[in-house]
Amino acid sequence: MQIELNSPLDMHLHLRQGDMLKVVAPLSSKSFAGALIMPNTLPPITTKEQVLAYKQEILDVTKGDEFEPLMTLFFKSNYTYEFLKDIKDEITSIKLYPDGATTNSDGGVASFDIDSLSPTLEAMSELEIPLNIHGETTGFVMDREKEFIPIYEQLATAFPKLKIIMEHITTKDAVNALDKHPNLYATITLHHLYITLDDVAGGLLQPHLFCKPIAKRPEDRDALLSVALNAHPKVMFGSDSAPHPRDKKEAPGCAAGVFTAPIALPLLAHLFEKHNSLENLQKFVSDNASNIYNLNIKNKKVLLEKKEFKVPSSYNDIVPFMASKLVDWRIKSVKTKRGESKI
Repeated sequence: MQIELNSPLDMHLHLRQGDMLKVVAPLSSKSFAGALIMPNTLPPITTKEQVLAYKQEILDVTKGDEFEPLMTLFFKSNYTYEFLKDIKDEITSIKLYPDGATTNSDGGVASFDIDSLSPTLEAMSELEIPLNIHGETTGFVMDREKEFIPIYEQLATAFPKLKIIMEHITTKDAVNALDKHPNLYATITLHHLYITLDDVAGGLLQPHLFCKPIAKRPEDRDALLSVALNAHPKVMFGSDSAPHPRDKKEAPGCAAGVFTAPIALPLLAHLFEKHNSLENLQKFVSDNASNIYNLNIKNKKVLLEKKEFKVPSSYNDIVPFMASKLVDWRIKSVKTKRGESKI
């Protein structure tokens, strides 16, 4: 059995910096046509010069692959219309982090008072720049996303022309919010389609499955599966692949993040085939995102085949999701205008 995907996209990707960037970026660029690159670097990406420099770094380490880094800006409430108009052609969206909510999010938004956010959000609305949000409060860890839903709805109502993407949704509450407002959209990760909190902490603690937002209950995963497998037009794949070295994961103060980029497409193929929904995978990993963001990505055909392979135990000391396990789909080849490469 085989399936060919046209220009798969990862609409939420962490590539980090320095040596880590050199390791992980080619693992995405090999099989994805493009990816939305997160701006929570050190320091965060807040200027046009930083956007251009980071994009060039990514292109330098992914040269030879047909891959488009879709750049984002770290949200600040004092961006002016003139600044955003000047940078608009260099970015795909702006990413909003609540202050301290996840890795490298210090300096994010501390208050969701509409008046204080309005200058930037109004300019974004007028310039048609989408807003991506890590939607969690500071409440009890299992309730943080649910508690954030009213904030999503308040923003969607106050700025009806603004496309708002609820990032890496994990709850049935977020799924239910999708159709309440025409300008609300969502990304869904690979790992949240596979695991629940029981996989993370139900037995021996599994640090490589710890992430933010944390995996939730079986009924939440079922809600995510329902919209993903049916390729709901307002949801799209965003891996939130978040690499950390082994010593940062297997440690007190375990870093949050699951590294899924190298095996995302094979595991999605497995999941969609298992649920008799393989015909919807193209929409989930490419078409929906292209429609939501009005993207025009260069053609890249990825051929997957149902053939067993073993996931590496690590990639340069970065432990991936499903490390050392056998999976029953693999990438056979990638074809671009430059030619075809076997994997």
